[in-house]
Amino acid sequence: MSKSVPAIRSVKARALVAPIPRPVKTAFAEISAAPLVLIDVETDQGVTGRAYIFAYTTLTLKPLVHLIEEIGRELTDKPVAPYDLMKAMDAKFRLLGWQGLVGMAVSGLDMACWDALGQIADRPMSELLGGSPRPIKAYDSYGVVDPVADEKALRRSLDQGFRGIKIKGGDGDAANDERVVRGVRALLGPDIALMIDFNQSLDPAEATRRIARLAPYDLHWIEEPVPQENLSGHAKVRETSPTPIQAGENWWFPRGFAEAIAAGASDFIMPDLMKVGGVTGWLQVAGQADAASIPMSSHLFAEASAHMLAVTPTAHWLEFLDFAGAILAKPAEIVDGAVTARGPGLGIEWNESAVAKYLVT
Repeated sequence: MSKSVPAIRSVKARALVAPIPRPVKTAFAEISAAPLVLIDVETDQGVTGRAYIFAYTTLTLKPLVHLIEEIGRELTDKPVAPYDLMKAMDAKFRLLGWQGLVGMAVSGLDMACWDALGQIADRPMSELLGGSPRPIKAYDSYGVVDPVADEKALRRSLDQGFRGIKIKGGDGDAANDERVVRGVRALLGPDIALMIDFNQSLDPAEATRRIARLAPYDLHWIEEPVPQENLSGHAKVRETSPTPIQAGENWWFPRGFAEAIAAGASDFIMPDLMKVGGVTGWLQVAGQADAASIPMSSHLFAEASAHMLAVTPTAHWLEFLDFAGAILAKPAEIVDGAVTARGPGLGIEWNESAVAKYLVT
């Protein structure tokens, strides 16, 4: 191996539960803190690539740590070459399948490897990929809200310059959804984009009824109205919806997006770096979105997503939901309602004292 090609020396994963600025209530559960797995890929050039993934529940923290470190042992002395590693992982897990913890682990390792390459080159990831850091417009992502009880928080978002607000729906009946949307729209005014996320909680018939009921409130998109795997259901809802349909955070790897696009499942797409295959998978999906002229947004991971959207031809919105700010040395910042990527690499650095405080052992 050429000495100029960095190699993986070791892989370390750590589990923690980080505090978040505000709880996120969905149609199914409430997230009051963020279970995260931190990934460190140490190279033989003295650089450590970093990434984190969101475990959704504390139940998956230890299995993810174990899986990442076991995969990491097999990567020792391998080149830091994300495309080659992804091909090797595809062969390794083809029979088992990509979805679930395996996909999350592999995506996280991919992100950490790309981060290492960016640091070695001393360039931001977006620049390494042929673009440059630039402000990406962001929307503030809420859970279920009450227009009266949460008025102060919503106004704070506007004061920060956010030009978009997303709220959750589906936790009650259609009348409740309309009450909330009507109240939030009145508070925001007509010039702020308002999105609603149903988190897969409806069937196609009910989704169609609710979307029609909410149409007068000028929603920017309806997100995941039906279960994510029901591509025909999404397409059926989209056929009659007066509001664009958004989906993709739960579609796995580029193949999943190819199938969804072919099915006409949504007007917009929003990959999740942890499920799409990290940086490597995102780039392939960005090409699909460009070819199909589909606006592409992000899900979570604002620090890394700001880099990826900067090199996405159909870049649309960045979701700002700060799950990692408490354990980062330099949390993502909102400036005039936008996030600008930082480097080198993904610009991620751990606040080790905070990590130690929230570590799960």
